[in-house]
Amino acid sequence: MNVWGLTDPGMVRKQNQDAFHTERLGEECLLAVVCDGMGGAKSGNVASRLATDVFTEEVKRSFSPEKTPEEAERVLYNAVKLANITVYEHSLISEEFSGMGTTLVACLIYPRAILVINVGDSRAYHFSTDGVKCVTTDHSVVEMMVRRGELTPEEAKNHPSKNVITRAVGTAPTVEADVFRVKAGRGDCLLLCSDGLSNLMADEEMLFEVAHGAKLDDCCQRLLEIAKDRGAPDNVTAVLINLT
Repeated sequence: MNVWGLTDPGMVRKQNQDAFHTERLGEECLLAVVCDGMGGAKSGNVASRLATDVFTEEVKRSFSPEKTPEEAERVLYNAVKLANITVYEHSLISEEFSGMGTTLVACLIYPRAILVINVGDSRAYHFSTDGVKCVTTDHSVVEMMVRRGELTPEEAKNHPSKNVITRAVGTAPTVEADVFRVKAGRGDCLLLCSDGLSNLMADEEMLFEVAHGAKLDDCCQRLLEIAKDRGAPDNVTAVLINLT
């Protein structure tokens, strides 16, 4: 496996409240996580970094390649649970951190399974010879409206509530996460990203850059440059994994 990642404040915001981490957990095992923080001037970046660190450390502590996919899923659930309560308790320390929270999307790859977990609207995409598929489902107001038939996917892209999420890590004592199993083959790619990227690029545009761009090792930079060319009003984070 090869993995590349970057994060950037974008063209408008002075502070970057996104965070990401990638780490190999042994031979043929990889963990990647992206968090998009929210809150005041200081608390958003605290929430995203805290969630990233706590989630990563708990997975490292509990995971082993011998675990079944079901057991590995439980590891991810528990890591989100711990990250959530850690961020929530930190938000109670002072008014400065009140109400802070973060999205989270993570991928655990090992010989038995490829697992993705998410809370909020940061996404995971799967690129293959069949095209591009968004693995995750946004926990957002507009996604609920699309599912109820009140909005089309195209209308949702420009809806004034498109950035209002219905789940986040750290905003309440408990949180519900979704886990997905991905069937992917050699040569396929997985992309984790914050909405600072996904709000500005169509799925097919991402597919073109991943499948037909110059080199995979500069793909994240090319995605960032496209976001910046379109104004990049939010922080932009991307992690690309190539299954070799």
